[in-house]
Amino acid sequence: MVDISVVEVPQWQGSSVPVARARRLADGASLLAAAVPAGHRYTITVPDGAGAETGEVRGLDVLVEIAAGTRAGIAAADGDLLVTVGGDCGVELAPVSAAAARHGDSLAVVWFDAHGDLNTPASSPSHAFHGMILRTLLGEGPGELLPARPLRPAQVVLAGVRALDAGERAYVMDTGMRHVTVDAFEDPGCVAEAVAATGARAVYVHIDLDVLDPEAFASLSYPEPGGITPAQLGAAVRALTERFELAGLGITEYQPDRAQDQETLRTLVPELLGVPLP
Repeated sequence: MVDISVVEVPQWQGSSVPVARARRLADGASLLAAAVPAGHRYTITVPDGAGAETGEVRGLDVLVEIAAGTRAGIAAADGDLLVTVGGDCGVELAPVSAAAARHGDSLAVVWFDAHGDLNTPASSPSHAFHGMILRTLLGEGPGELLPARPLRPAQVVLAGVRALDAGERAYVMDTGMRHVTVDAFEDPGCVAEAVAATGARAVYVHIDLDVLDPEAFASLSYPEPGGITPAQLGAAVRALTERFELAGLGITEYQPDRAQDQETLRTLVPELLGVPLP
């Protein structure tokens, strides 16, 4: 059995929703961590305050502090597989960067998300970092948070993305970034085929739970209609891990609202990791 480490990052300061709602992402991070069948558990300390807006990024000072703590937590983590749970999508900065440093050009990143998270500080309507995280990992973002080894657009596969700002849509078209639409999920292997086209041998899987349709899973920070089902998500991730080394998994943006969604996660999270339920 794979030895799993879970790193819980209860960050909410990167979210664009009102503060009272955003703070509930910390509760979601704790519940997500509990759903991961991990042998090693680490929780990153997150400041209580929202932080200051700097360079068109809300809470940048706090985000820099949390990113440093997350890097230290990842460096200390034992186990064969690292699972990072948030919090908002910005918690993916350190784990994706670590996977890129380890695997280099052989890594693909699959971005299961309703949103592209491809804004820059200048283009972001909200100035919230969770809408900039993927663009930052690609080397365009706040200087204090740029990775040492940025991803290339050819290494990224958008999966289930259906809400792009105009600038994000132009970026996807200009770079030729691979984009697996919701309709394509009728084939469970659709995302794995897109990753195969990158030439990657390892894959980092990012899951913002708003990739799910809110009619099937309602505990979402920023829901968008027309998403995939939990069964489709599970099947797509299984198809990926059957063909590629799993370099890491991140699950984010859980805002607990109803008990049935927690029950969905109780079965879905182990399934994503290929671990049988106890």
